[in-house]
Amino acid sequence: MSNQAAWLYGPNQLFRVGSAPMHEIESHEILVETYSIAINPIDWKVRDYGWLINTWPMVLGCDVSGVVTEVGNSVHNFSKGDRVIGHAVSLVSQKPKNGAFQHFVAVEAAKAAKIPSALSFSDACVVPLALDTAATGLFNSASDGYLGLEWPTMGSKSDNNKIVIYGGSSSVGALAIQLAAASGAHVIAVASRRNFDFCRSCGAHEVLDYNEPTIVNDVVNAIKVAPQTHFAGIYDAISQEDSYNITVPILAQIGSGNLATVLPGPSTVPSTSKTNYVEGINDTVHRLWENFVGPALERGTLKCVPSAYVVGSGLESIEKGLEINKKGVSARKVVVEIKKEQIASGCN
Repeated sequence: MSNQAAWLYGPNQLFRVGSAPMHEIESHEILVETYSIAINPIDWKVRDYGWLINTWPMVLGCDVSGVVTEVGNSVHNFSKGDRVIGHAVSLVSQKPKNGAFQHFVAVEAAKAAKIPSALSFSDACVVPLALDTAATGLFNSASDGYLGLEWPTMGSKSDNNKIVIYGGSSSVGALAIQLAAASGAHVIAVASRRNFDFCRSCGAHEVLDYNEPTIVNDVVNAIKVAPQTHFAGIYDAISQEDSYNITVPILAQIGSGNLATVLPGPSTVPSTSKTNYVEGINDTVHRLWENFVGPALERGTLKCVPSAYVVGSGLESIEKGLEINKKGVSARKVVVEIKKEQIASGCN
């Protein structure tokens, strides 16, 4: 076997496809032959600004799906030939072997899950980074500024938590809606009107339009219904000035609840709230990968959304994928097929 990768040699450069080592995996890793990868905003931001990378050249890419070809000595829940998704972590490890933009990638077993045979690799690869990012903000401790929800389980759950997810049609927002609903929380999603049905299909109990001039009051009124419920706070999956102009006043009017953000947070929040920035790579979510992701995909409890928008094939198409993602997409996720699969595609 031989390997190739899309190498990035420095900030503000183009990816160059070239040979790469056939990686030796560590005891806690699996080697995955890549079939599909998804593009995330962090990919073009690292390319454009050089964020996070200490050593060049580097192989980027966070979302991968494919087939296991090797298993580390301490890994017991995967076997050669398993179809999997995984969260590739070269941005943290600073090791090219852990980047998704190559034919063979070393993935931490704790950040991977098996996928059902009926689920295509292109559909499945939209999940990993968004899932970890959503889970970190939803389930980590409220005392640290996150929302502190109960972890989801395969059985139906109901609790008295109520949360708002701003940007419900985004990749992270769609996963956050699903995970929060699976935890038993009542989910109020905020999105554009054209994406209401999509947010409801993810499990949102209510959806409100951020374009309405009354949106702050609309959300506050929705939170105040059933006052016996506990308002855990807002997951802001957009985390820009326009969204903070809505989410922060909501917190101020309610007088409670935290604000979890996917980018650096607002300059101030009400004294009754805490805020924290979500790191997309977080070991606290390993329990979700181990106990929930695979079975939930098998049963259709966890849907692979937003839908895959396949823009090309082969490593040479990664630049095209980054440019499309950079221009902006809504309710779908940019995907590049690296290797063609011989099964019928479709998402449960």
